Amino acid sequence: MAQDPKVLRRQKLRWRIRAKVSGTAQKPRLSVFRSNSDIYAQLIDDATGTTLAAANSRQKDVVAVGGTKVEKSFNVGKSLAQKAAAAGITTCVFDRGGYLYHGRVKSVADGAREGGLNF
Repeated sequence: MAQDPKVLRRQKLRWRIRAKVSGTAQKPRLSVFRSNSDIYAQLIDDATGTTLAAANSRQKDVVAVGGTKVEKSFNVGKSLAQKAAAAGITTCVFDRGGYLYHGRVKSVADGAREGGLNF
């Protein structure tokens, strides 16, 4: 079964990034997944394999604001930062997941920074 070359390329990039980026309970990994219509972000403790906080563009508070996909991504980052603050997390490591640090992925990072996360 042959896969799409673009998917394989992103997967190889993702593995290369994951070899270098790892999260702990004090400094979790902010992982981003981007689909065609939505974006998902979560803070992961790789030591235990648990998700500490998560946000996505399908949540009611993000959908209610509306806007373009880039604006929704910014709101996802802010929402994730609020949830992280409630959990007592102030710093994290950014994992772009094989995507270019541009557009929606950069917007999530900017929103998280504005919400109070440091990375």
